Amino acid sequence: QVQLVESGGGLVQAGDSLRLSCAAAGRTFRSYVMGWFRQAPGKEREFVAAIDWSGSSTYYLDSVKGRFTISRDNAKNTVYLQMNSLKPEDTAIYYCAADSRLAYIRAGKGTYWGQGTQVTVSS
Repeated sequence: QVQLVESGGGLVQAGDSLRLSCAAAGRTFRSYVMGWFRQAPGKEREFVAAIDWSGSSTYYLDSVKGRFTISRDNAKNTVYLQMNSLKPEDTAIYYCAADSRLAYIRAGKGTYWGQGTQVTVSS
């Protein structure tokens, strides 16, 4: 199995940037598609971004395209989410997820999940 731990969240002003990290424990990290999800107060968890096992293909929620960038460093067993031009509507708990299949990640059915890191963007 894989254990995922998110970090890098915080309280920022609109227009600021944050870089989230998801550290994975497990030798099978490279075999997994990785994704980021977020859940705002009173809302369902939604897909934010995903990256395939090689890092060659990425996928994004429409509202974050051009602002967020997902990347991974398999040598460090870490996936990142660089968030620029943050908006108040980006406020949420951000979760890291892992699964062997992209379709499962996109559907929010990843096998492994982190505990989340809070991102708060003030206006």
